[in-house]
Amino acid sequence: MAYNGFLPENVINIGKIYSIHYFEYMSDFSFEGESHDFWEFICVDKGEVEVTGGDKKFILHKGEIAFHEPNEFHNVTATGTIAPNLIVISFQCDDNAIYYFRKKILKMDDVERNLLASIIFEARHTFQCRLDDPYLQNMPLKQPPDIFGSQQMIRLLIEQFLIHLARRYSASYTSVVRPKDTMPAAKSTKSKNDIEVYSLVTEYMKEHIRSHVTIEQICKDNLVGRSRLQKIFKNQCGLGIIDYFSKLKINTAKELIRSRHMNFTQISDYLGYTSIHYFSRQFKKETGMTPSEYASSIKAMSEGKFEEY
Repeated sequence: MAYNGFLPENVINIGKIYSIHYFEYMSDFSFEGESHDFWEFICVDKGEVEVTGGDKKFILHKGEIAFHEPNEFHNVTATGTIAPNLIVISFQCDDNAIYYFRKKILKMDDVERNLLASIIFEARHTFQCRLDDPYLQNMPLKQPPDIFGSQQMIRLLIEQFLIHLARRYSASYTSVVRPKDTMPAAKSTKSKNDIEVYSLVTEYMKEHIRSHVTIEQICKDNLVGRSRLQKIFKNQCGLGIIDYFSKLKINTAKELIRSRHMNFTQISDYLGYTSIHYFSRQFKKETGMTPSEYASSIKAMSEGKFEEY
């Protein structure tokens, strides 16, 4: 008996990848705009921005994604209230299926958010440059890349991201969802419970971002055992609980610096650090820059004078 096999159909094929950026903008940043002969999408990870796409202007909020087709003029401007974090990816695609996204503004789900996070992770190990320079037109590749297959992974992840979006927003998506009676119930329930605990605790940390909290306090207030919580965080984000909380504080500090509403001492006090010196040490440990170096870097970027630190 012969095995015939089949050649899988490719409905969305990514060709050249032109840029993968993760921007941390000041609250008053403005990009004058451009047009080019390839696709681009912009996703708001935090905050909000005003976007121009062709002859339309709209506000893009956290978790939303907008697509720009080839040769469509587009620009982006911070609204002046919240310092935004943006993911911008541009690529070549000549398949008819990609035109599903023409003029679309979509809301991401958790799966798509994780796929974007994976793309950024792979990009950091693929490109010999920072991902936050908006004036960089060509992104040099590392030779060789830090991780085996990272270039191919980026292409596959972008294709998966686009296919997942199209499935979820089109009527045909329900026909390919795995039937409930074929899912292993116990494992699915446990995974769901772990995700619920993770979401509960991360929200708890955000609510207590100005405090100094211990693992014991987190466990007590959220009715979860220490060993289980540590395991959940390792599985979900690869960090310990306190490491995650420290990272959350520094990310908040970065947003406050870019919003320009507080000086460094006020930010240190606001986030519950014992001193400005300890805050600066923690900030540099997490970002590789002091708060003043970070502020100068972002300011230089917004003025088109971007430099490496």
